[in-house]
Amino acid sequence: MRSTNLTRLASEVSRRRMLQIGAAGLPGLLSARSLHAERGDSLVAKADHCIVLFLNGGPSHLDMWDMKPEAPSEVRGEFDPIASSLPGVPVSEHLPRLAQQMHRTTLIRSMHHSVNNSHAAAVYAALTGHDRGEQGGGAKPSDHPSPGSVMAMLRPAANRTLPYISLPYKTKEGAGGPLQPGFLGGFMGPTFDPFWVLNNPDAADFHVDNLALPAPVTPERMKDRSRLLSDLGRGLKIRNEPSLTAIDDFQSRAFELLTSDAAQHAFDLNRETPEMRARYGRNIYGQSTLLARRLVEAGTRFVTLSWAPDANATWDTHGDNFNKLKKILLPEFDAACSSLLHDLDDRGLLERTLVCVLGDFGRSPRINANAGRDHWNSCYTIMLAGAGIRQGFVYGASDRTGSVPAESPVSPGDVMATIYRLLGVQSTTQILDSLGRPHEVVPTGRVISEILA
Repeated sequence: MRSTNLTRLASEVSRRRMLQIGAAGLPGLLSARSLHAERGDSLVAKADHCIVLFLNGGPSHLDMWDMKPEAPSEVRGEFDPIASSLPGVPVSEHLPRLAQQMHRTTLIRSMHHSVNNSHAAAVYAALTGHDRGEQGGGAKPSDHPSPGSVMAMLRPAANRTLPYISLPYKTKEGAGGPLQPGFLGGFMGPTFDPFWVLNNPDAADFHVDNLALPAPVTPERMKDRSRLLSDLGRGLKIRNEPSLTAIDDFQSRAFELLTSDAAQHAFDLNRETPEMRARYGRNIYGQSTLLARRLVEAGTRFVTLSWAPDANATWDTHGDNFNKLKKILLPEFDAACSSLLHDLDDRGLLERTLVCVLGDFGRSPRINANAGRDHWNSCYTIMLAGAGIRQGFVYGASDRTGSVPAESPVSPGDVMATIYRLLGVQSTTQILDSLGRPHEVVPTGRVISEILA
């Protein structure tokens, strides 16, 4: 009888569906978590949640928030700086709303790393803190894991929500290319890949694949089958095998996600007012940013938003840089990012939510023959705000043309070590790969204590 019921359950909610629902960090590497606990690697976390707005392709620091109005025209570009809410720190005229939020943020103007050609390698360095040079190509099982994956293992969401979500694209390394590295569980295994939200949140028919029961299955029937599996597993757990415990936890969370009103409501943007949705911008990135806010409100630990379907589609402005920025990219980013900071603060969430605006690199100081700017890894800017980050601060500086750091150079490893510190994890914490070999989370990075509140 039980075998028949289990077979019927498998037909109604496929194994693949269950795996996809649980793929964002369900406990599987229990030994790695145990190692973390035994060594006392945990710190007091200042952040419970993290949202990464990843401006994929390489945003122009010189046309956003490290402008050089005194530089020659072939460097300073077409945009004028405007005053911000942080005295003495102007930003681009095309970021008027974000300008009013700068007092909440820290800018790091002295970022640099070794990758200038491959987007994939630069994205990998920016998102993991591991700079392996110009080693391009797509995501590989041997990659170091994303921070969302690491947090899903070491600090899974307390209320059993999806711990790590990535949206709205699986960004490719060029149109039709492979998936960029830096977003996945890597050597920790696909159990810790993100839960992907790939439908457009701005679409009238927006829905989340793999987060709803098949039409014939009611929540009551699903709960019955959950109890059946639990009864069956109770006998198996007499063997006291960690792998069985992981499977039971996986099944339990998958069932909860399928039957939980809270999980469904978190993705329901129609619960927001039309005015709120308009403030974020009625486009895929604005609504994805609004969705990110709703997800951390619901308990998700880590959300990564990649601002491009492929590496060359948006911020990779080799040509027509100024028109692309002023007509599309900066207005959309301005609306989304400013609204996110304002709303998180207004709702009392910014104190425990870390917001990181990152990119793979900056753009070249000298404007090219196509009115564009090329890749520039030697110096660029990122923005951090929220939990544990010093407010109204600029760290580091570039030289007069924005070409190289003039003081306090910072690497992606330093940034990731700092992000982990705020999330309650030592950068030296060891995590295990699928063969049980230990790896430090970020072996070559220092916590930037100067930017911590």
